[in-house]
Amino acid sequence: MANVQRIGILTGGGDVPGLNVAIKAVVGRAADHGIEVVGLRRGWASVMGIDPDDPSTAAAFTVTLDREAVRRIDRSGGTMLHSSRTNPVAVKAGDVPAFVRAADRAARDDGKVDCTAHAIRVLNHLGLDALIPIGGEDTLSFAERLSREGFPAVAIPKTMDNDVLGTDYCIGFSTTITRAVEMITNFRTALGSHERIGIIELFGRHSGGTSLYAAYLAAVDRAIIPEVPFDMERLAGFLAADRQGNPSHYSMVTISEGAVPEGGDITEGGEADAFGHRKLGGIGLAVSQEIKRITGTNVMFQQLGYVIRSGAPDTLDRMVATAYGTLALDELVQGHTGRLVALQGGSYTSIPLDTVAGGQRKIDVAELYDAEQYRPRVRDMLGKPMFLS
Repeated sequence: MANVQRIGILTGGGDVPGLNVAIKAVVGRAADHGIEVVGLRRGWASVMGIDPDDPSTAAAFTVTLDREAVRRIDRSGGTMLHSSRTNPVAVKAGDVPAFVRAADRAARDDGKVDCTAHAIRVLNHLGLDALIPIGGEDTLSFAERLSREGFPAVAIPKTMDNDVLGTDYCIGFSTTITRAVEMITNFRTALGSHERIGIIELFGRHSGGTSLYAAYLAAVDRAIIPEVPFDMERLAGFLAADRQGNPSHYSMVTISEGAVPEGGDITEGGEADAFGHRKLGGIGLAVSQEIKRITGTNVMFQQLGYVIRSGAPDTLDRMVATAYGTLALDELVQGHTGRLVALQGGSYTSIPLDTVAGGQRKIDVAELYDAEQYRPRVRDMLGKPMFLS
């Protein structure tokens, strides 16, 4: 048994339903072991915003979490600890707080500054014995860096795209897909009434999970995913034929925001964030304009963005978030650090945290997608995991 008396917990990256449930589970399990929990506000921005020599900064970025503090947080979505996309490994030189000591700054070849040493100094200053970060690939990548540097951590995966390597499930996936399917199903009434072609853009930078599974479960005609570049003329032909063959004279396609037309580039804009990602979005509108031009049929475009990742979690996300939070705390108590809690083959487990360094988990096109017809296709259901991925 490890001597863990005081731990930190934070959430980073995009919010998803179930984060508050996981936080509550960690706090409840910690209370059973007499462990104090400190919530770090705004993800990794917390360790960059705290000056160990100025107590007021710690007050702004931390909150004591006990059973009473988290008693009702599971009733709503989002994260009561707030979030950010701060990356202490790659801070713009002009954004490094003046109080970060020279000894805690490491210059990078790209002109940015690695402030990992400062982050560890802050965590030690707060008296934390270990950390439970909750996030996707980007947030977890810095957790893995801290672990390599010797600071104990057990991480929890969350992402609406369900694309963290090593686990069959990430918090937020079920609720997101449930909401998407409901909204797509409702969208049919407008499309049918006006006999249009419907284009639905969904989140998904590298993985087409949201587009694929929403289309699969809502029986959408076609689905475009980042893993397979698409031909605009072929897609237009499919959608025109689908509309013609539908008694209600409409057709639909889901498309991931990271989808790329053959010979084209990903649609993104703005300045890159701390993890090197520029903001995606716009491919759905571009496709809509082209489909209308090619087919001569009016199009309805719907971007299902933040609304599908908002609100309270469904029962599955509550179950997994509760289990992940409980397991993460148990792993710390057992002295098992440098771990990522996970679901594999239907069972809860933990895996090495450095698994996340392998990149994102993507759609198994050969097993789950018809790249010629642009639609979901499960080749063989026997032996597939519950979430097919």
